[in-house]
Amino acid sequence: MTQTTSKFLGAGNLRTAAAAFLGSNGLGSARLEAFTADASTRSYYRVVGRDLLLMDDQFDLPGFAAFIMISSHLNGLGLSAPRVWHAEHEEGLALLEDFGDATYATCLARGLDEKALYELAVDALLKLHHAPKGRQIDRPAYDMQVYLDELSTFSHWFAPAVAPGLDTEAFDVAFRALWETALTPVAGRHETLVLRDFHVDNLMLLSDRTDAARCGLLDFQDALRGPCEYDLLSLLQDARRDLMPGLEEQLLDQYCADAPEWLGHDADIRARYHLLAAQRHARILGVFVRLCRRDAKPRYLAFMPRVLSQFRTALHAAQLTEISSFLDEALPDWVQVAGTLHEILSPKTGPANV
Repeated sequence: MTQTTSKFLGAGNLRTAAAAFLGSNGLGSARLEAFTADASTRSYYRVVGRDLLLMDDQFDLPGFAAFIMISSHLNGLGLSAPRVWHAEHEEGLALLEDFGDATYATCLARGLDEKALYELAVDALLKLHHAPKGRQIDRPAYDMQVYLDELSTFSHWFAPAVAPGLDTEAFDVAFRALWETALTPVAGRHETLVLRDFHVDNLMLLSDRTDAARCGLLDFQDALRGPCEYDLLSLLQDARRDLMPGLEEQLLDQYCADAPEWLGHDADIRARYHLLAAQRHARILGVFVRLCRRDAKPRYLAFMPRVLSQFRTALHAAQLTEISSFLDEALPDWVQVAGTLHEILSPKTGPANV
């Protein structure tokens, strides 16, 4: 979800099942504020004056069920996820605790201390990663098949965008084979709950809480069991913004200083961090092209130059020389072309919110 609109709605503006759900919870006459759409199919409405949100997730009932379960799990660990007060599972409807408007993105725009906000988010990750029951939840594993299927998004959307006429299937087979070897150090690590979209639009500052619970967590219904470093890199190498110089390294130091002992030495943590970063950035490059071409959402292309730079940096940091060489050979001039994709595919694209 992103920001709310200024227009007030009533239950009559909702689909029939949602209006009935509000009515059954004594909110049939409540005023609502809709949230502007993000890249998902979910809808959110603020119930004005009641500290509640209405979530409508009718198109992804498995994701809805996962949200309910994971919210309870995170709160049970002492973290802050929106509590679910009432739910109608068959319709994908729920009344949630309203965390307010203080997303990290909003706080940063208002000039709040960037370092303090990010340190709090790292503390929340450390609390999750140290929790003995953190991974004791019925969620799929972030295994090799998932990693490779995500990378096929790069093959089927980004690669042909920078190299028209490419034999996409042949490229994908070769690309996946290289990554299958590279990802061996992380594919079997299922040591924590990975929230997967741990970034400034899905984090909130809850000033009335203490310690790591001050960091509110949103949009975690796609969580899997996987490596600890994944959410850390999602936070510190965000497609949406650059951190101030030196902050990424300081926050990596903060995490490593208090990381669970079974993660190994600092060098081990950092190696997995860079490897996972390269995989994630490759996937995101494909997702942004897909959002533009398939879903008519070109605004995400505004982030393409940053993610391209992050991808190249991560390939180097993770020493993925074979993958880099393959890209240079299979996609001639891909870096130069990719750097202008946001202009080629959507010349009038302006600033965006993910």
